[in-house]
Amino acid sequence: MLQFNGRDNRSYCDGITRRHALCVGGSSLLAGLSLPRLLQLEAHAATSSAPTAKACIFIFLEGGPSTIDMWDLKPGAPAEIRGPYHPIATSVPGTFVGEKLPRCAKAADKFTVLRSHSHQDNGHSTGYHYCLTGYKASFTDGNLRVPNNELYPSIGSIVSRELGQRGAVPPYLNMPNPMAAGGPGFSGVEHAPFVIETDPVQPDFEVRDLRPIPGVSSSRFRGRQKTLEDIQRLHDEGQLSGRAGAMAKYYEKAYDLITSPAAKEAFDVQAEKESVRAAYGYTSLGQCTLLGRRLVEAGCRFIGIDHGSWDTHFDCFPTQNKDLFPHADMAFSTLVNDLDDRGLLEDTLVVMMGEMGRTPRINSRAGRDHWSMCQSILFAGGGTKRGHVIGASDKHAEYPTTQPYGVEDVLFTMFTLMGIDPKKTYHTPLGRPVPIVNGGQLITELV
Repeated sequence: MLQFNGRDNRSYCDGITRRHALCVGGSSLLAGLSLPRLLQLEAHAATSSAPTAKACIFIFLEGGPSTIDMWDLKPGAPAEIRGPYHPIATSVPGTFVGEKLPRCAKAADKFTVLRSHSHQDNGHSTGYHYCLTGYKASFTDGNLRVPNNELYPSIGSIVSRELGQRGAVPPYLNMPNPMAAGGPGFSGVEHAPFVIETDPVQPDFEVRDLRPIPGVSSSRFRGRQKTLEDIQRLHDEGQLSGRAGAMAKYYEKAYDLITSPAAKEAFDVQAEKESVRAAYGYTSLGQCTLLGRRLVEAGCRFIGIDHGSWDTHFDCFPTQNKDLFPHADMAFSTLVNDLDDRGLLEDTLVVMMGEMGRTPRINSRAGRDHWSMCQSILFAGGGTKRGHVIGASDKHAEYPTTQPYGVEDVLFTMFTLMGIDPKKTYHTPLGRPVPIVNGGQLITELV
């Protein structure tokens, strides 16, 4: 089943539980077609120059990863700030990361850490909205509607609109849940993400909408295909226009997806060697990143991976030790190494971040609270430098001591790397001009 506008069942510090709200699936004009409008795709590049990155895998650690425990340790700080972890050397001389990230330490020569990311939104849902759209949310934190970006299009939707489809799979995809602010906004549902409801770590994982609907015979399916061909012929002859004409194109693309062997192959994560699957880790994050690599190979433009449970207010260190740090360490390092070994890293931008970081000071409940003023973001591939550290923080990792880079700067740089003009302006259905990025500048040290 494919899913749009859904919610998962994870809880945050406010005690509110998110649930899936709407599933898009079942039969329609063609057996198994549920995404005709989600598959309206444009093939227009934003700039005349050839983009460096053809695709982006965007790993979002929802809830807020702890910078001071992972990427910017402060061993000289008091115990209530530095925490229990020690820095370890990496493959880049003079660069250190947390001891719970040994695989990333070995792969540090393939990615860059931005240690001076900073903004002022300490909310989960509002911060998520800000990071994925570049615009401040108009709602208060705690709004768990998915998608919550009703006006501004998300990064993935802009990539879909600007770059279009280049393979058998949709240009924009979310997994294993819809990203809270990953919607298309005013760009229209044709640029909404293709969302996989099932988790690729499950033994019986499959994208069920890519298989025939039980009870629909091959002759019935061919009849529906003939109906589609008739509609498309009318469209080509100019006898259909407006919504009807557009829908003909959408149905054709949806049919192509369902009948495409290449699409089925791309989603078949079980076809990978056991050694490869194990290297990524048999976790939700690990298998999602592996599937992301397969989708890049199949032509997907933007894969958004939503990984929760990083909201660590209480007794955070056991959770970080067991479930969070090892999963991220295996998934990110293996993805970067795998892409590099396959010659795909220079064409694929990989970004790992959260909507915020955590407080440097450990609270009375042995956890860390929300802190957006100083965070770290990891970048790999897609024309970014390898083995660098950009920016620095103060002695407690509380504030940047170098040039702070904000959300707008990150988005400006990502779009530039993908050959999209970050200064381009869209217009809402009411004619209001909305820049793709609300300001920002290129992070030149990264490129």
